[in-house]
Amino acid sequence: MKRSILALALCLVLPLSGCTSLSGSMYTVVEPHVEQPVLGEDSSTIKAGTYSELVNGVLFFVSQGIEEGTIQLTDYTGDVEEDLNRACLEVATDDPLGAYAVDFIKNEYTTIITTYEATITIAYRRSQEQMNSLINITGTSAIETEVAQALAAFQTELAMRVGYFTGDEDTVLGQLRRAYYEDPAAALGMPQCTVNLYPDSGTQRIVELLLTYPQEPAVLQRRSQQLREKADELVEPVGQQIDSRQLSLLLELLLGAVKVDPQGGVTAWDALLGEGANHEGLALAFQLLCDALELDCALVEGTLEGETHFWNQVTYSGAARFVDLSRSLTQLWTPAQLAELGYQWEEQETG
Repeated sequence: MKRSILALALCLVLPLSGCTSLSGSMYTVVEPHVEQPVLGEDSSTIKAGTYSELVNGVLFFVSQGIEEGTIQLTDYTGDVEEDLNRACLEVATDDPLGAYAVDFIKNEYTTIITTYEATITIAYRRSQEQMNSLINITGTSAIETEVAQALAAFQTELAMRVGYFTGDEDTVLGQLRRAYYEDPAAALGMPQCTVNLYPDSGTQRIVELLLTYPQEPAVLQRRSQQLREKADELVEPVGQQIDSRQLSLLLELLLGAVKVDPQGGVTAWDALLGEGANHEGLALAFQLLCDALELDCALVEGTLEGETHFWNQVTYSGAARFVDLSRSLTQLWTPAQLAELGYQWEEQETG
């Protein structure tokens, strides 16, 4: 007796058109744990006696990138045809790796006395390199660290296997936005991002980010390095002063260092090396210089006259002062003074 069935064609998952393969060489590759099944003569032949062993066998094939494998079922008491179909479907839809990597799985089997020999055929929509490059993390909060590293390297694709995921696409996009502003030298234009989650539900998920930058990653990498070098060059004369004196000297230095243009760009590059920057680019430039000096400074996003606006909060001697280079290159404001000018923001803790 010989029967076959197509287990699944995952037609609802977003395609990968226009995306490059993972370039995450900076990451440590951690293989997901799959319980080792009982092997036959080679890794493409395994033995199973229960439904759970059958599922584990199919998942083992997927984890190894095997396109065709054999499962031998001896003295199997369940409905072989039904269980084979159900196991293939479970791996392809419910398991994170299967949902992420598998296009479809089909099976066929033959009967030899009390032994069933099932041939499992798997078609993949991910390369073995992509599957091996999955990053294993635990908890939704750990995503932001990986995203920050991907943005700093201008990666176009990032995929993480999250052990306990409690968010959604908007959660990940929020983490991306925070990570972007944490590194002014790499904040060279917010990338467009598509977030895909595999499977559609559950706490064990693969989270995939597909990133499109405003310029080629190689161009942005060069600009990021040049921007860091420029910042180090600018702050060198004030590097040995105490915090308050550093801030005064830095503000004096800004008069000849930054280019202000209300209609200009949104990056520190535009402010320090380009044709001029608006409030966002100026705030990122100031943050970059403060980071180089290790000053206690934070980028602030709030509103001014009802419009989104960026500026900086500097804390020294336990007091917070604000800098908005789009308004003045030399002025410091207290929180009360800034509020009187119409700025609104969420208060940040002072050091």
